[in-house]
Amino acid sequence: MTYNTNVESISPDGAVYYLFGATGDLARRKLFPALFSLYKEGKLSENFAVVGLARRPRTNEQFRSDLYDSINEFCRYKADDAELWSRFTEHFVYMSLDINNVDGFRELNALSTELDQKFDIPGNRLFYLALAPSLFGPVSFNLRDGGLLESKGWHRLVIEKPFGYDLPSAQKLNEQLNQVFKEEEIFRIDHYLGKEMVQNIQVIRFANAFFEPLWNNNHIANVQITLSETVGVEERGGYYDKSGALRDMGQNHMLQMLTMIAMEPPSRLHGEDIRDEKVKVLRSLRGYTSSDDVREHVIRGQYTEGQVGSKELPGYRQEDSVDPESVTETYFAAKVFVDNFRWAGVPFYIRTGKRMPVKTTEVVVEFKSMPNNVLFAQRHDLAPNLLVIRVNPMEGIYIKINAKKPGSDNAVQPVSMEFCQSCQIGINTPEAYERLIHDAARGDSTYFTRWDEVSHAWEFVDRIAQAWREDKGDLAFYPAGSWGPEEAGKLLEKDGFHWWPVNGQEEDNVIWITNSGK
Repeated sequence: MTYNTNVESISPDGAVYYLFGATGDLARRKLFPALFSLYKEGKLSENFAVVGLARRPRTNEQFRSDLYDSINEFCRYKADDAELWSRFTEHFVYMSLDINNVDGFRELNALSTELDQKFDIPGNRLFYLALAPSLFGPVSFNLRDGGLLESKGWHRLVIEKPFGYDLPSAQKLNEQLNQVFKEEEIFRIDHYLGKEMVQNIQVIRFANAFFEPLWNNNHIANVQITLSETVGVEERGGYYDKSGALRDMGQNHMLQMLTMIAMEPPSRLHGEDIRDEKVKVLRSLRGYTSSDDVREHVIRGQYTEGQVGSKELPGYRQEDSVDPESVTETYFAAKVFVDNFRWAGVPFYIRTGKRMPVKTTEVVVEFKSMPNNVLFAQRHDLAPNLLVIRVNPMEGIYIKINAKKPGSDNAVQPVSMEFCQSCQIGINTPEAYERLIHDAARGDSTYFTRWDEVSHAWEFVDRIAQAWREDKGDLAFYPAGSWGPEEAGKLLEKDGFHWWPVNGQEEDNVIWITNSGK
């Protein structure tokens, strides 16, 4: 599918949307609000239907009541237009389904035929599996055996992460799906790729003439990618203790953002061309060759008891459903190299963790410093220029430069010029799930992960996990509410760099010039 100059206005073809796991947390917090926002903005045509599917019994009225509660609690729009709400909810029905019983799928197929006729839907099917990965294969087989893939329209499968636990499990899962669906029919969601500022990375890079000539190892000293969370594992302790930060965040979100920063310009704004360039980055990642190599370049940590303000925070091993002697990492930082002509020698520092001081997702591109023996650098300790892309929760970009301090005799101070997208749009910034559901319905796979992306990412991450299994003694600890273990700072210090302050923690000596009037 090629891009249209007015792509945002394109409504998808009419389809039946099947939400497996419709009584779960993801549907309530993200999927229902996304569908309502799309409908309110005219991005869903009237010829659609949504079938909520789960094991527990619910009537259509109960399902629509749950839908109403979900919208009013989590959606950026409220259900305050009675006429619009009535039109919207008539498209929603519920069916109790045992996903291991193919007869239930045959009943679902019969219901689908009725919905096609009622809403004039041309047999298009979008199956959204908000389920455990172990169920992806069995559900796919029953969709096929139950006749749901025999309609005359298109058929698409949307699945959530995690896609496997390691490369072998991901390969097995992919083989199961490929027995039923073609690769171009499988849409693997990484919701970070739906975020406004992640997608804006391409525009910043490829729509501005003064960035691309500098986007290489001649001018960039390092790149830092931070994804920090203030929360602990909360009720996910049982799941998280078997996963950890490396698999939960590193294999998908972190590496996906790295590919967006490091990719070459695609030949066309076409989904497959963009994904081709991302795969080239993953193929170029320098793999860690030994356990010693991993210990030198990767830090893993786990939070202990800490305090934020007057609030006492428990350590990870004190969380519910967590092994009291667990060595699962809640934090990891790594120095990564992309071995190609553009990035040879440039370190990419990535870090993610729970129980950090600030919730943020941010990319910092640090440019090389001016020569220290010429002009102003002879008399001043000039700060390096930075390009900072703020992804979450505040969205925007800023550039830090050096400028003359007003009223002084050539005194130099850092100045940051900021574009604050959140200040303009505020809470009405489209949610990632809105964009991704809309794209999947239109058949645009640009911001979904292709199988070769998934496999290369697992191949890279599995080497780290293997080294950690061989040596459990290198786990570092950090107090809850801190920025991670000291070893993470030393990872940069030995290269002459440091972690830059992130959103909400800016340096006091920086003068801000912003579009928001700050």
